[in-house]
Amino acid sequence: MALIAPSRRLRRTPFSDGVEAAGVGGYTVYNHMLLPVFFESIEADYHHLKKHVQVWDVACERQVELRGPDATRLMQTLTPRDLRGMLPGQCLYVPIVDETGGMLNDPVAVKLSEDRYWISIADSDLLLWVKGIANAYRFEVLVDEPDISPLAIQGPKSDELAARVFGEDIRNLRFFRFGIFSFEGQDVVIARSGYSKQGGFEIYVEGSEWGMPIWNALFEAGKDLNVRAGCPNAAERIESGLLSYGNDMTRENTPHECGLGKFCNTQTAIGCIGRDALLRVAKDGPIRQIRPIEIKGRVPACDRAWPIMSKNQKIGQVTSSSWSPDFDCSVAIGMVRMTHWDPGTTLSIETPEGVVEGVVKDRFWHEN
Repeated sequence: MALIAPSRRLRRTPFSDGVEAAGVGGYTVYNHMLLPVFFESIEADYHHLKKHVQVWDVACERQVELRGPDATRLMQTLTPRDLRGMLPGQCLYVPIVDETGGMLNDPVAVKLSEDRYWISIADSDLLLWVKGIANAYRFEVLVDEPDISPLAIQGPKSDELAARVFGEDIRNLRFFRFGIFSFEGQDVVIARSGYSKQGGFEIYVEGSEWGMPIWNALFEAGKDLNVRAGCPNAAERIESGLLSYGNDMTRENTPHECGLGKFCNTQTAIGCIGRDALLRVAKDGPIRQIRPIEIKGRVPACDRAWPIMSKNQKIGQVTSSSWSPDFDCSVAIGMVRMTHWDPGTTLSIETPEGVVEGVVKDRFWHEN
């Protein structure tokens, strides 16, 4: 396999030294930064994540900061989710759309105060879009990328590890809420959130110089908890129905096609730039939508879209796949036309290793 040549365009993270010392097995590129993809192996990492606790370098989840009197107006312009009830200290999953209702990103918005937000983004250059909108609308707001690098703690022992480093009060933090905790005299924003269904926290490390001190403190405190370096695990995230922007959805898809209609309050989200387009979509309904797909036997990881065919016609595509040790099958996510999206429907999927049969499930595996 060819290696990725290092350059200033491909940024290391404040935790890269720790990741490499922990024996990272491979990287992908995400928001122009390095993101680990496995350490021991995908399957070994999967079992460890579900039993113990891992520390993830997710600094690639860059922050777009909105700060100023019009920060809330700008935030509402970006998303069809009604933010009027959002309070400081709260995190919300917010689809970001363009003027056609197409998905530009699916980040978590963190409301620090009435005039300050962080948008914790998936893999796209959202900063440029937000700057453009702010300038076009002449909003009184500063849009920038601050020196914030998320570090995640994930797994069933996350509460114990976090409490040892940041204090017992962190156990009381509610899901999708954040608090201010102390580390060596420094205030640190920590949210109960993360890109797995195993539970945990995301630490918004402010200032690159604090990256390795916090990383090292977590590993020192978690020795008896079998703490390891980890990363988002393909099998676990597909089982959990956690979508990947750029893989499972792109600008070609609306939130309703991605099963995210519940996050679109298009009747009341006044000011959203894609509101008119999404009102039409909400009225007519999507003709294709994300579905969980079960495939018996092993298939390769999905590094490109696999066509789903019926009578020589393409009726969808598989966008993510992985072997699931716990469910003894390959788990997959696909975009499927309404004629074939009902649970129990058998699908013919063209993989690089030949045609395989998949079955549409009624829900994702961790929702059973």
